[in-house]
Amino acid sequence: MNQMAPAKFGTGASVRRKEDAALIQGKGAYTADFTPQNCLHAFVVRSQMAHARFVVSNLDDAKAADGVRLVWTAADIADLGPIPCDGLERQPDGTMPTATKRTALASGVARHVGDPVAFIVADSIENAQAAADLLEVDYDALDIIVEAAQALDPDAPLVWPELGTNLANLIHRGDQQKTDLEFARADKIAKLDITNNRLVCNYMETRACLSEYDENTGRFTVTMGTQGGHNMRDFLCNDILKIDPARMRIITPDVGGGFGPKAFVYPEYPLVIKASETLATPIKWVGDRSEHFLQDAHGRDNVLTAELAMDEDGRFLALRVDLVANMGAYLSQYAPFIPYLGITMATGCYDIPVMDYTVKCVYTNTVPVDAYRGAGRPEAAYHIERLVNEAARITGLDPEEIRRRNFIKPEQMPYRTPGRRTYDTGDFAGQMDAALAKADHAGFERRRQASAATGKYRGFGFATYVEACAFAGSEEARIELNEDGSVTLLIGTQSNGQGHETAYAQFIAGHLGLDYDKINVVQGDTDRVRQGDGTGGSRSIPLGAVSVEWAAKSLAQKIKEKASDELEVATQDLELDQGVVRIVGTDRQITLAEIAQRSSEQLFALEEFKQNEATYPNGTHAVELEIDPQTGVTQLLNYTIVDDFGVTVNPMLLAGQVHGGVVQGIGQALLEHTVYDEDGQLLSASFLDYCMPRADDVVDFNFETRNVPSKTNALGIKGAGEAGSIGSCPAIMNAVVDALTRGAGITHLDMPATPSRVWEALQDA
Repeated sequence: MNQMAPAKFGTGASVRRKEDAALIQGKGAYTADFTPQNCLHAFVVRSQMAHARFVVSNLDDAKAADGVRLVWTAADIADLGPIPCDGLERQPDGTMPTATKRTALASGVARHVGDPVAFIVADSIENAQAAADLLEVDYDALDIIVEAAQALDPDAPLVWPELGTNLANLIHRGDQQKTDLEFARADKIAKLDITNNRLVCNYMETRACLSEYDENTGRFTVTMGTQGGHNMRDFLCNDILKIDPARMRIITPDVGGGFGPKAFVYPEYPLVIKASETLATPIKWVGDRSEHFLQDAHGRDNVLTAELAMDEDGRFLALRVDLVANMGAYLSQYAPFIPYLGITMATGCYDIPVMDYTVKCVYTNTVPVDAYRGAGRPEAAYHIERLVNEAARITGLDPEEIRRRNFIKPEQMPYRTPGRRTYDTGDFAGQMDAALAKADHAGFERRRQASAATGKYRGFGFATYVEACAFAGSEEARIELNEDGSVTLLIGTQSNGQGHETAYAQFIAGHLGLDYDKINVVQGDTDRVRQGDGTGGSRSIPLGAVSVEWAAKSLAQKIKEKASDELEVATQDLELDQGVVRIVGTDRQITLAEIAQRSSEQLFALEEFKQNEATYPNGTHAVELEIDPQTGVTQLLNYTIVDDFGVTVNPMLLAGQVHGGVVQGIGQALLEHTVYDEDGQLLSASFLDYCMPRADDVVDFNFETRNVPSKTNALGIKGAGEAGSIGSCPAIMNAVVDALTRGAGITHLDMPATPSRVWEALQDA
């Protein structure tokens, strides 16, 4: 008899987050909160020019300044390897692209504003900054390129002249010949030129790094906010510091948001680590918000032309895309892999037989670009959903009708896409119909007329999406029984605010019959946690939770076996409940603490779930909004979401993830815009100039799930961390264009639909 604890303890319950009590009381512990005794402070001097040869002088004065312990330029760190890019993709001719070298300090040439040129350590940050003011950096300006669309022009300035081109990586997938044949026989072709605007991540907690070196053991203890300490350690040790990873322990305390960019190695990390060894004392660097804008990986920044061939019935025949992806001045850790991910999801929810998709990754004199929430999948969903709406316009079909004719049907699953993805389950038409009904699409015309009576343009737009996440891989979970009767989970994923501690506890509580306060979760310590692939791509719960579930079951069985010896009864007659093992139907029992104390060695269970294919969450976002033609201001009125996440672990946590992702989509669609001038200066380099979504930009979300369990995942879970940011942008912009088309005949507008952009488009119309 294997009894489970009541539903309130297990999966499917809306359990409040275990983490929040400490966080809302100001008891969180972030990297910047740790300052060990004798800690010194680091400051990075950054290039003020986007592209220039430079020489740093007056070094002696800076080194002699009050409290200064160290001043480095590139020559002082020649032993460090370059910061790696692990995302290069094979090119159509079979070659791998040339990997440029990004060193922790620029050597003689700065390639974007904010490029590190010198590094200073002093007894206080104020003294380090004062020493930086003594340095003189002489610049010899070079020509600059900032726009991806112009990077491959014949006369474009070269970011890396030795390459002879700004093309960093050419990627192609699909069948050009078959695609050309389908376009040749098409009845109609929809075509759009689309810009996916550049974003600054802007997590709440800026990056920081603290390194402590032990001269006796030769080991480093590095505290930093990461999305996975094991990967960070291995990149730092194997590629840059060239030391045995066993010599480094990475501790990740509370993390105030990650969204992709906190997964990457940045120049400050090896500098701080090397300095802690050189000076044999702890070194801490804490980035400020300005440095975040000028150094941390940006997101998106694609320009593309997309075409969709259709027959006389509006059925899709082929997709053709030519995309230019801005990589910035250097190839960040996974940079070219991000648009490649977009290629794999290019056809979205649709039965499109063939495609011809080319990506040109290009260098510019801007901050490097890498994964940002969704990492290629939001870009793919955006272009296909905008293009399908354009297809509906030119065929005269309703947006829902053209989708219904072209959706992949449940009976076609498993379905192999031209992007080489295999969808296992999904009911795309069912999600769309449910969302449109929930949003009262049928009543829109009445509401539109009411808005028109007040001089407003009202629009309705929606987008369907499917994404790949929880990619093939594994995660290990170890659960230990402690002497006080509590348990400790050790797992190599990394919470950046998602609520892992609560979600994992739900998988443990039911099997072990424990309250949540008896379940401890340890992440973010590479010494305590043996291995792990961190957090990214919505992998933590689909992969990690399966391992946790299996480990909890295994430990429960081991506990019962121990208890059966003590109570002299068969294991099937035992139940775990509230910290005891009890003979069912009696009051004879033994506590978990007693079992732990009587065991000759610690009881634990170690399990690892391996998954060979991604999972495919999907859904529909529907948006209704008003535009004031006098001001260009867009106001969201209603936002409806129907999602398929396979299985819901915790409805409250799930809603939080979806809401957060949607707000990031609102930011990209309506507000956020990263702007460089022709000199490569970042004009939107602070919150004075870069507009973030606020509470009054958001409406109440009407959210529900319509789950179809995954056949790939052992528990049917599909993942949800990125979905909100994938469905939101195309839904919002389809609604914006719908309003502008109805009101002023405008059929296309790029993100962000800021008041000024909307107003200018209306004036032009």
